[in-house]
Amino acid sequence: MDDPASELRAAAAEASAAAIERVTDNLGQVLHVPRDVLELCVLCLVAEGHVIIEDFPGVGKTMLAKAMARSVDCSFSRLQFTPDLLPSDVTGVNVFDQRTNEFEFRPGPVFANLLLVDEINRASPKTQAALLECMQENQITVDGVTYRLARPFMVAATQNPIEYEGTYALPEAQLDRFSLRISLGYPPVAEEARMLAEQTTGTPIDELEPVMSAPDVIRLIDEAQAVFVEESLHRYVVTLLRQTRSDPRLYLGASPRAGIALLRVAKARALARGREYLLPDDVKAIVGHVLPHRLILAPEARSAGLSAEDIVAEVVEKTPVPV
Repeated sequence: MDDPASELRAAAAEASAAAIERVTDNLGQVLHVPRDVLELCVLCLVAEGHVIIEDFPGVGKTMLAKAMARSVDCSFSRLQFTPDLLPSDVTGVNVFDQRTNEFEFRPGPVFANLLLVDEINRASPKTQAALLECMQENQITVDGVTYRLARPFMVAATQNPIEYEGTYALPEAQLDRFSLRISLGYPPVAEEARMLAEQTTGTPIDELEPVMSAPDVIRLIDEAQAVFVEESLHRYVVTLLRQTRSDPRLYLGASPRAGIALLRVAKARALARGREYLLPDDVKAIVGHVLPHRLILAPEARSAGLSAEDIVAEVVEKTPVPV
């Protein structure tokens, strides 16, 4: 005889997987990029993480973040990072009200469910640091007063990997706060031709309708956190992290925060597959997007033409998978 509670959990997992698929399909109406890239953005939202989209100009980085905001009926805010931007332009500022003779807090753009930060490496380090607290602790402190941010909260940042003049490279502490780094790449010939036809006869993103609400996202977040993980998989993730720390080709390996992000996104992927439990394949499928941007190559590895992605792939290949 089947267990009714087990059947209910299985049905809930299937409903959650269908919800994640709806958002991914909605993004696909606007962006002609590989489906797994679109799904990664949705998984990042469900994992309560943040994503950095790094690619060449004009491939749809900003469009992806805007499409995410339109697909989920949440508050959306956009910041164009420039060298003259101040931290208060991000967090908000206390303004003196002459009528009440008191200071009044004016919230900044960071007080939104989804924050798009365009060209994040163009602002000064002082302004970049204004995002550190909200990305790690979901709160902002201004003049000694702490303000909580509403759930869900996700930062989607973009940067151009080939233009460095007038930019400030993100410090390791901030890169480590991004759960995922993705790139969109150029679309295939047929998809690019279709995109040209769509974008020159209308604006598809203006017609995009939300397919999920903020309470729905919070429910998915809670369900992803409840995904069961065996102890052997915890040890598997730790082994992957330690392999990067002991690799002589790396000057800096993966931090414990990287392991937390890896497990959270992997649990979101398990939920997207309609499962209440984690498999090693969930970890292996996303590790190449979670770890590489957190690693620093040793000079010898850099001169040999190796990339962080190559080293992560080798580490995954030689680490025994729990059975």
